[in-house]
This record gives sequence, structure tokens and C-alpha cells, in this order.
Amino acid sequence: MKRILLYIVLALSFSAGVTTGALAQDDEKEGSTLPVGEVVIKTIPGKKNAIFSDNGDVDYKLKVNNLYQIPQDGDFSYRVRNDLGVQVYEKREKFSIGKNSVKTISVKVPKQKAGFYNIDFRFNLTEYDDTVRRTFGVDPEKLKSPLSKPADFDAFWAKARKELSTIKPDYKVTLQKELSDNNRKVYLVEMRSYRNLIIRGWLVVPKESYKQPVHYRLPGYVVGLNPNFDTNHFITFNLNVRGNGNSQDVINLGTDDYATAGIEHKDSTIYKGVYLDCLRGADFLFSHPELGLDTSKIFVEGSSQGGTLAVITAAMDKRFKGLAIQVPLYANFRLDKEIGLKYDTPEFPIKFFNRYLDKHPNMTWEKIFSVMDYYDPQNFAQMVKCPVIMGIGLLDKYCPPRCSFSMFNQFGSKSKEWFTSPELTHEVAFDYYMLQNVWLGEQFRLVN
Repeated sequence: MKRILLYIVLALSFSAGVTTGALAQDDEKEGSTLPVGEVVIKTIPGKKNAIFSDNGDVDYKLKVNNLYQIPQDGDFSYRVRNDLGVQVYEKREKFSIGKNSVKTISVKVPKQKAGFYNIDFRFNLTEYDDTVRRTFGVDPEKLKSPLSKPADFDAFWAKARKELSTIKPDYKVTLQKELSDNNRKVYLVEMRSYRNLIIRGWLVVPKESYKQPVHYRLPGYVVGLNPNFDTNHFITFNLNVRGNGNSQDVINLGTDDYATAGIEHKDSTIYKGVYLDCLRGADFLFSHPELGLDTSKIFVEGSSQGGTLAVITAAMDKRFKGLAIQVPLYANFRLDKEIGLKYDTPEFPIKFFNRYLDKHPNMTWEKIFSVMDYYDPQNFAQMVKCPVIMGIGLLDKYCPPRCSFSMFNQFGSKSKEWFTSPELTHEVAFDYYMLQNVWLGEQFRLVN
């Protein structure tokens, strides 16, 4: 993966083999017999981002810290399965560690083909019995997944956009004096969108005398966005699509029902209106330069569902100069379902679709796919031409890493970056946002 030069990653190197070191400890109290303490395991992948090449082994270091006052003896094993649950490797060995001491274990997994793999490190010791679960990737940029794009996909969205164009937006921009201060002005923005529904958002304009680049943010799954005061480098516009935040007055669904609302038909699903809301919000930004917006420098961002909405927006509106996404929801939805049903317990969003199917026996997964194929962000990805940056958590069960990369590899952009957080689930590390800030600085020539 190509990295931008301003972002420096510090690599950690470790000596091979097993090393043991004694920890400083208090003298044991006379008569003490209870094994008070615990065993702490730290996993350190051979590659900091836990992404390996398919032409070499996968390696980890495990730092085992025995805080008990007695030695620990037993077994250590590790098992590797792909993200569909198929086991590809397993190894077991005897393990012992002295009281109050540290031991480092070297782990090697034979080379694997491109994909994502779950590795379980299992310890069965005298006073400790637990499993540490991690995920690693192998050459994810080589992953290819067939598109599920319907034959009338382009015609469907051309017609939908035409429907939106017949609705007058009636933009209303109202200064919020109680939220504004000497450094910025805050506006409530209202507009009419698909089916004449009013949606709202928050525009925050730092008080500068020159036109400024714009950060357009879209919401996560039933997440209300508030005004964004986090930056002075951008004018920020946080849009609440229908059913989110201050756009819930007509559509107000709980998290269990939002994903499946209207799923019976491609024209009735809530996401048709949601996607068109995002385009209506974009139209607001590009039509209001008098508010200080530099309409030649607007990027769109979102996390989870917001990541999907950002992809769709950048795909259908070529005026955007950048796309930043984190843990994108629904990417490669057919594969998402396949992976999600392999979990011990179904996770969001698959569990919501399962509940819907239980209550609607006439519906099937194939009928759901026949609708969701029109809304899968992977099917929009080739239309994205602006620079892209994506961050994911490797332990994410809501948005499996292979699904995210299946979409990433379809992006039509010539400039795209990615970042992985090996020990996080449905989130990304702070380091990702440091990288994104540098990336934005390069894209928009920002200066302090």
C-alpha cells in the first residue's frame, strides 16, 4: 500500500525465540497461600497494521505476564480460520512460566492466500484459562469480489435523481445566535428532499475573510449529528438524513426497524430517500458560495452507515474533491451476510434482517438482496473518481474487513489510501485521524 510521506510509522522489532525475565516483586508475606493475581497477554503482530504478504509467513509475538505468586503450567495453542470459519492451521504445545515473570512467545503461521483470518491464542494454565482473539489480513488489495449490480442500476438511479430534481429545495438558513460566538457562526439549515420531506443540518462557519474549504459529514446508523466545532480549517456541514437527529419529526424509527423499513421493494426502502437526502445536502453546499464556502474544495466523510452514505454521495456527485470513510456499513452486502451468519451469534446489521425474516415468512434473503443490490456501496464504488482514504478495525463484526476491502478495491480513484486498527472493532485508532488530517492537508493545501 502506498503511504503518504508525511506520516511516519515507527516499527517495533523483536528478537526471535522465547525470552524470560523476572519482574520486581514485593516479598511474599509469611503464611500467604492464595494465588492472587492474573495473567496478562499482549499480542504484537510482526506487521504493525497486522497486514501481511502472501509470499511469506505470518508472525506474532505474545508477551505473557504472570502476575500470580505461583508458576503457571499447561498448554498454549493457536488456531487460524478464514473469515468464513474454515480452519487453515492449528498448533499446540506445552507452556510454563515462573511466578511473577514475563515470557515472550514467537508464533508463526505458514503463508496464506489473500484474505482475512481470525487467529485464537488459547492458554489453559494452572490458574488461567482464556482465549485472546485477533484478526490479520493477507494482501487485501488483491481481493476481488463479483459485483451484484442489477442490469437497470444506472437507469434506476437516473430516474431517482430526476424525481429529486422535481422537488424545490426551499433552502432555509437560520443563524443560531445562542450557538455562535466570536470565532464562528452556526446556522440551522433546512431543505425539502425526496417526497417533499424536510431534512435538516448544521452549518458552522469560522469567521474568516476568505472562502474556506468544506467538510460535509453524513450520519451513522440512527445517529444524530450536532454542530461540528472541532476544526478551524474547514467550514463544516453535518447533515441529518431522514430518521436521524433533528430530521426525525416525520420518520422516527428505532434501530431495530430502520434498516428494514420498506425493504419489500427497491422504491419503498428507506434508503432511497436517505441516499437522495445526501445528494440534496450536496446541492445546498455547491449552491451557496455566498456563505463563505469554497465550492472547489469540498470533501465528504462518514463512519459506519455514514461511510456508505459518503461513498454514494461521492459516486453520484463528481464535484467532491475527497472521500474519507471509516468502517463502512453494507459494503458487499451479500458477502456481509455470508460472513455474519458464521458468527456464534448474528451481529448488527444481519441480526436485524434475520428478525425481519422471522416476522415476514413471505420474504427471503434473495428478495432482500434484490432490493439491497441497488443500495450496496460496492456497486457505486467504480463511480468514485476523487481521492479516497479508508480506515477500518480488524475485529469489526458489523463491517467485516473483507467486505470493506472488496469495496475499496473497486474504487475508480487513482489515489486511495487505507489504514487498519488491529485491536479495534467498529472504530479506528486515533492514529488514523492523524493520518487523515495529513491527507486532507495535502489534498487541500492547508496551512496552520
